[in-house]
Amino acid sequence: MHKNKFLFCALGLFFPGTGFNVFYLKGLGSPWAWLQMVSLFAGILGWKLLAASDMSSALGWILAAAGFIALEASWLTTIVFGLRPDEKWDAQFNANSGQKSASGWLVILCVIASLMIGAAILMIGLAIAFEQHFLSQFEAAKKISQ
Repeated sequence: MHKNKFLFCALGLFFPGTGFNVFYLKGLGSPWAWLQMVSLFAGILGWKLLAASDMSSALGWILAAAGFIALEASWLTTIVFGLRPDEKWDAQFNANSGQKSASGWLVILCVIASLMIGAAILMIGLAIAFEQHFLSQFEAAKKISQ
């Protein structure tokens, strides 16, 4: 079966963290796709724990980090595989199909969007994490000074 690079990139861009793009390439037996999906659900649970605990749950931070990594990994694989030359793509994923890939601008647009969204989410995540760290340090220093 011929594997389309644009479909892979679109799945990674529009359904990040679900592992759908890896399932498309490797099938349902891919442990990385299942790990990515479980990590995304753990991240959602972690975010809910953080919201319920006023951002103070250690377990919530760990689970949210797992979901964050799943999202970023999906956008990163979209970038890496989207920029791969068609000859390498065909050699790895379409060796038995007999068809040649002809990637166009849609793949590049998916790569650009993945880079922009992934970088923005990375900066937002780091900003939230550093803000919470410094707020906790401020609260600890306030308790010591009293």
